[in-house]
Amino acid sequence: MMKIDWRDALRHLLQVLAFCSVVAVFTTMIWAGSGYPHQLVYSLCIGLTTWGVIEFGRYLVDPRHCHRAAGAASQGWPKGWRGVALTLAGIVSGYFGGSSAARLLLGEEMMHPQRDLPLGLLVTVAAGVVASFYFHARGRAAALQAEIAAAQRDASEARLKLLETQLEPHMLFNTLANLRALITIDPPRALVMLDHLDRYLRVTLAGSRALSHPLAAEFARLADYLALMAIRMGPRLAYRLALPEALRDLPVPPLLLQPLVENAIRHGLEPRVAGGRIDISAALQDDGLRLEVADTGVGFDPQGAPRADCFGLAQVRERVVSAHGGRGRVEVRSNPGQGTTVRVTLPLDTIA
Repeated sequence: MMKIDWRDALRHLLQVLAFCSVVAVFTTMIWAGSGYPHQLVYSLCIGLTTWGVIEFGRYLVDPRHCHRAAGAASQGWPKGWRGVALTLAGIVSGYFGGSSAARLLLGEEMMHPQRDLPLGLLVTVAAGVVASFYFHARGRAAALQAEIAAAQRDASEARLKLLETQLEPHMLFNTLANLRALITIDPPRALVMLDHLDRYLRVTLAGSRALSHPLAAEFARLADYLALMAIRMGPRLAYRLALPEALRDLPVPPLLLQPLVENAIRHGLEPRVAGGRIDISAALQDDGLRLEVADTGVGFDPQGAPRADCFGLAQVRERVVSAHGGRGRVEVRSNPGQGTTVRVTLPLDTIA
């Protein structure tokens, strides 16, 4: 038996109360002499009894025979004949048990004249079937949305892996070419470069095996990458990484910031003869975890045509938005000659 999702049950209860109030209007029209309060008591007793049997009875069914539920703590509607049997059990319990409870509350010996019993049963069956179909359809729709969201996340992660295979060879081949040159002219610097490359590849390999890793690992990867680039660019590259101690263990997707750093170097700093500086920071804000990559490079016009070779930013934006239910954001501020700042905001309730 699965753990009962009480929030889900309360939401259903409120819907059932509203539905019973509407049903009481129709039954008052049928049995006008009894009045709305009288019919409301019957409607609530029958409806709540039917709902209780169906709502909690589905948790007695093996989850393997139920449709997938949207919530992890909930259980979907039973499949096939089990769902039909549960609905019938709820309707029968509601008609007889709920009617008896209503008569006790009202102090009556009989619900309706004998000739009205078939009509009362018909109303109960119709209301029970309509309500059951409504909850079943809502549950199936929510489960389908959850499956679609999961498929979108899987597709986003697959695109990330594709992006990683595109980014890594470009960086790796350039680093190996520089390493080969340094071995003959500056062996000590070549050894430092090799150490950074070793650590960088270790973190990259660990990140490729998981969908998230600590923010500290992301910054460690960037530190080694920037150290490699600093050896290649020399004094033309300065950088700073600012990661508060309290944020080190927050989980983030691997390879989230590196495409932005690569873009900053390739499109911002390398075109400048004097190079420039990159600042990478993390901070908690009211709207979530805020990550920034700012450079003092050549900048660009955000309103102009996008660069065809700047695929990293587009991939990061698509991934952040899709992975956090549309609540993640990637914002770009840039002006020609004044550098570029890319800000990534992740909602805390989806990463903490």
